[in-house]
Amino acid sequence: METKIFLPEEIDAAAKLLLAGELVAFPTETVYGLGALATDEKAVKNVYAAKGRPSDNPLIVTVADETMMSKYAKAVPKRAKKLLKKFWPGPLTILLEVKPGSLPEAVTGGLKTVAFRCPDNKLTHALITKLGYPIVGPSANTSTKPSPTTAQHVFHDLNGKIAGIIDGGPTKVGLESTIIDLSVATPIVLRPGAITPEELGSVLQEKVLINSGKVSEKDVPKAPGMKYRHYAPSAPVIIVDNLADFKAITYDNQTAVMALNPVLAKIDLPQVNKFNLGDNLSDADHNLFAGLRYFDDQPKIKQIYVQGFNGSQATMAYMNRLEKAAAGHHYRVK
Repeated sequence: METKIFLPEEIDAAAKLLLAGELVAFPTETVYGLGALATDEKAVKNVYAAKGRPSDNPLIVTVADETMMSKYAKAVPKRAKKLLKKFWPGPLTILLEVKPGSLPEAVTGGLKTVAFRCPDNKLTHALITKLGYPIVGPSANTSTKPSPTTAQHVFHDLNGKIAGIIDGGPTKVGLESTIIDLSVATPIVLRPGAITPEELGSVLQEKVLINSGKVSEKDVPKAPGMKYRHYAPSAPVIIVDNLADFKAITYDNQTAVMALNPVLAKIDLPQVNKFNLGDNLSDADHNLFAGLRYFDDQPKIKQIYVQGFNGSQATMAYMNRLEKAAAGHHYRVK
C-alpha cells in the first residue's frame, strides 16, 4: 500500500478513503490521530493491526460536536455539558456510558462506556463534518512508540500500513488530551493532559479525583494509556529530577540529554547528542515526543537522560508521559 500525504485542500479525497473503510491519519491540536469510521468494525480492527495495538485497549471516538456525540452516548449529563461549554473544542476527552449497539465492540473494548473528543483543529472538524460520522482517533504511531506531532512522524511509523495522512503541520499542544470519566459518581481524571484536574473541578464545582491505580493484566482499561507501555524510544530513558544531578552523570558519545535550554547550555556534549525542550514547561510539553523520536532515529544512542519536573498539577501530563517512556526509571546519584 502506498501511503499518500494529503494537503489541507485535499480533505475531500481523504474523506472518500475513510468512507471506503481505509485508514487516514489526521491532525489535532494535541497529537496526530489515526482515523477510521467509528461505525465500521472492520476498519476499526485494521487500526489495531496497523498500530500493533492490543485489542483490549479501547479507542477514543472523535466527533464534530455535542450533537454528533449524543447519537452514541446513552445520555449527556449536566456536568458533561458544563465541561463541553468550557473546553470543547479542545484537549479534553469525556468518558460516558455508550448507547447500546451504537458502536462496535472493537471501539469500546466490550465496556459499557466510551470516550468522546472534539479536537480544536479546523481541518479535522471539517473532515468529520463532511463524513457525517465520528472517527476513532488513537495516536497515529506504532504502539509503545512516542506519539506523533507531525505528519512526518506518522509517515515514519505507518508508511505502507495506512492509506493516507492529512498534513496539518506541527501540533500545538504536543501531549494527548486529558481524559475525565463522568460515568462514575465522582469524576476522575484517567489520563492527565493540558487541562488540569483543578480546572475541571472549578468548572464542575465538585471534587475531581486523579487515577493513581494500575490496570491488572486481566482487566480492560477504561481509557487509552492506562495499562500498556507507551511513548518509549529504543534506548532506555532515565528521568533526572534534580538539576544538580546532571553534573554527576558521566557523558560519552552514546549518551543523549533532553532538557530546557539553560540546563543544556551547561552540558558538555556535541549538539547532535542534545535536544532542547525549550525555555519553560509549556515548551517541554510541546517538544517531549519530538525529542524522544529524534533520538530513536539515532542507533548510536544507548541512554537518554531527560529533565523531570516536580510540583504542581501543570506538570502532571508531562511527567505521566515521561514516566511511561522511562518505565519509572529515575537517576540516582551513586
